Amino acid sequence: MIKKNKNPSDSRFLELIQRSKKGKFKLYIGMIAGVGKSYRMLEDARSLLQNGINVKIGFIETHGRVETEKLLEGLPIIPRKKIFYKGKELDEMDVQTILNIKPEIVVVDELAHSNIPGTKNEKRWQDVVEILDAGINVISAVNIQHIESLNEEIGKITGIEVQERIPDYLLSYTDEIVNIDLSADELIERLKDGNIYHPSKIQIAIENFFQPEKILQLRELALKEVAGQVERKIEKEVFADKKLRPERFLACISSNASTTANILRKTGRITNLYSAKWYVLYVQTPNERFDRINLADQRHLLNNFKLATQLDAEIIRVKSENITDAIFNTAIDKGITTIIIGKPNMNFFKFLFRQNILKRLLRKLPGTKIDIIILS
Repeated sequence: MIKKNKNPSDSRFLELIQRSKKGKFKLYIGMIAGVGKSYRMLEDARSLLQNGINVKIGFIETHGRVETEKLLEGLPIIPRKKIFYKGKELDEMDVQTILNIKPEIVVVDELAHSNIPGTKNEKRWQDVVEILDAGINVISAVNIQHIESLNEEIGKITGIEVQERIPDYLLSYTDEIVNIDLSADELIERLKDGNIYHPSKIQIAIENFFQPEKILQLRELALKEVAGQVERKIEKEVFADKKLRPERFLACISSNASTTANILRKTGRITNLYSAKWYVLYVQTPNERFDRINLADQRHLLNNFKLATQLDAEIIRVKSENITDAIFNTAIDKGITTIIIGKPNMNFFKFLFRQNILKRLLRKLPGTKIDIIILS
């Protein structure tokens, strides 16, 4: 009988082979609509065509912008798929045709778009992952407000909850990430000149997203995000062989934490900074069995599990009467470097002290080199 060889170099070679089969992913990020993401993608397409590359337009949304529509003229476009939904004829990107004809590069706009119910994938970013997995290169674009872990921060800046979002881990798929930048004055000038929206929508836009102070904050977020992604890519590729202790985070949640979603997004941002693996731990005590907690708490818990998955966390559910032991044992088992506990409200904080959970946890940690963070 031949024994399987588990040489690490074999695994590394297999990983390289599998990676080479995937398409390359270029992503444009903008601070807001109208900065020129679609325009830049079409410029790329024209340049690639002139160099003999087989590029197709999978989906582009011009929003009636004259300069964008002019640039689109003459480019090879894959017709959209017609879908009937609630008595209306709508169209979506034809993913199957893209997979069938297999161009070298496909341009896909509006990455955060939600597909019409009934289509194969719920979100366009899932379409893009499928196209990349088929070995087709993709050029796409998204605005900063659509990144999942920034949802709370975007809401504070704009006063609007953005519904269409992409998971943070999708950014790690990119081979090239580019920020499209404009000053607030240039952007507002473009808006007033009718180069972004129809004249009937200009005043509404000025009263909402297109305010100088909001634009500046969104611009800062976009610049930081792209800079952070580039830095992490450099660290991963240049310093990959350095024997460093990998950072691993463990976020602890409960069913009755009213702002757990915010804690998860904050932890997601922290782990992105470290390019670290992270886990979400839910300890189900006898009092938190599903037949003992109310439906609202059950719904919040399930929604938070879904959010954690979208933020690329691994969910761990443990049944235990001793929360401290469950947290500590999980941290040791998973090689955790930092435990994160949220302080969603004073009632929960009082609960931690009343049960001596935090106190006992702090007593266990000194000899382990595990840090603890309490997020507000």
